[in-house]
Amino acid sequence: MTPRSSISSSVRVHDVTFPDGEFGEVLVRSGEGRRVPLTPEIVGVLRRWIDRADLKAGDLLFPGERGGPLQSCEYRRVWRQARQAVLSPDEVQAGAGEQVSSLRDSSLDAWLKAGFPVWGVAEWAGVSASWIALRYPHRFRLEDVEIDWDHLEEILRLPDIPER
Repeated sequence: MTPRSSISSSVRVHDVTFPDGEFGEVLVRSGEGRRVPLTPEIVGVLRRWIDRADLKAGDLLFPGERGGPLQSCEYRRVWRQARQAVLSPDEVQAGAGEQVSSLRDSSLDAWLKAGFPVWGVAEWAGVSASWIALRYPHRFRLEDVEIDWDHLEEILRLPDIPER
């Protein structure tokens, strides 16, 4: 029997929005489900994959070797192969991108660096905004923010109270 998490997180072709030359999105159904943005480049890659694999709307976007949900051992094996194909031997030896979650982490960091609101990034990732703040504290350093001290003083000033 397939574990519930494999079924709930299995993305099907109809879960992806493919606008031409624009950002798309994928509906990820772990937990309550959430929509995650896809760059136009990723939309193009997915379109080509779906055409080449002759996938239909209800098909799994990335089926396992036997046609069912992709098992964790399968994607770990493919991840290792991909790392060896694109990284130098020194980078592989140093552990660059060792975990599949490294790709997710770098995407979340890039979204924060680009200025996307933390609550939006948290929703896309399926985590809380406080988790984002704890995981990526370097994106919330005060020295990265220009403070208008005069404006702050003005809004915090106590009102003049007449003497009695």
